[in-house]
Amino acid sequence: MQDEQLSDECKSCYVYVLGTCAVNGIRTYVGWTTNLERRLAEHNSGKGARSTRGREWRLLYSERAEDRSLAQSREYALKKDRGFRKMLARHIPGTD
Repeated sequence: MQDEQLSDECKSCYVYVLGTCAVNGIRTYVGWTTNLERRLAEHNSGKGARSTRGREWRLLYSERAEDRSLAQSREYALKKDRGFRKMLARHIPGTD
């Protein structure tokens, strides 16, 4: 019961990188959440961010952050790190 009463600020947060093969090439998406499984399901069901709709996404990478502020800072850093995302994208099935 106590876990349910914790605010989003107190829950563990996760920063993640998704990948997909699109018609126009490989795409990655970086985000943060408090529930990785739920968020991936939302992206794949068309209820995620607008840029992720209509594609099948795979989780390429995730890391835990202690709070929302740290997760958002890390998300920003990963969005700017195109080399890291490109390296991760090599692991998307069908991109050999």
